[in-house]
Amino acid sequence: MHKDGSVIPVEITMSLMKMSFSLAIVGIARDITERKQAYKKLQDTLESLRKSFRTTIQVMVSAIETRDPYTSGHQKRSADLARAIALEMGLSQDIIEAIRMAGPIHDIGKLSIPAEILSKPGKLSDIEFFLIKEHARKGYEMLKDVESPWPLAEIVYQHHERMDGSGYPRNLKGDEILIEARILSVADVVEAMASHRPYRAGLGIDAALNEIEKNRGIFYDNTVADACLRLFREKGFQLEGA
Repeated sequence: MHKDGSVIPVEITMSLMKMSFSLAIVGIARDITERKQAYKKLQDTLESLRKSFRTTIQVMVSAIETRDPYTSGHQKRSADLARAIALEMGLSQDIIEAIRMAGPIHDIGKLSIPAEILSKPGKLSDIEFFLIKEHARKGYEMLKDVESPWPLAEIVYQHHERMDGSGYPRNLKGDEILIEARILSVADVVEAMASHRPYRAGLGIDAALNEIEKNRGIFYDNTVADACLRLFREKGFQLEGA
């Protein structure tokens, strides 16, 4: 505190010195007002960038849902469930933020798929199904050059991989799959099975949870599956608007 009563932030360094007949403590106080101001400015800039990034994400989400109206809301509900699973698992804020950003755009690759295939009410041909499966790779291609503190492109690339290597497009298995993608894959399956699709009525949340339980440790990460099942069966989690 200055004589005039104003307060400034300081950094204090204390040292113990041995004198002839006694010990002395020498303290140095350094004014760090400029450092604090610079840090605040940096934090404000980062928050501004985050808001801009979220706006960009929302634009992408709107574009995807315009192309595929039948799955309108699918990405948001999947992302909400994925975040809830990550929180239930007690994961770091960085992982939760990565899921928060990647979840709403995990199907961005569908922008490259003809709309008539996305909304086709009947059974898909082999070629059409192949094109649908390509959306994970296409999404990666769209996002791979986007600068981000989170591995968004890889999460999108991996969200259809399975723990036993039976997923696509690269047949990754186990720890080769990012934890964010393992979480999103479970959320994606639960939401997709529980909701209506052009080619079938919704199967319901019980059928979706039974799928996760049955293939726990095979297709789906054990810890992720357990967290998902707890959320619905013990903590009353619900998919909004499903």
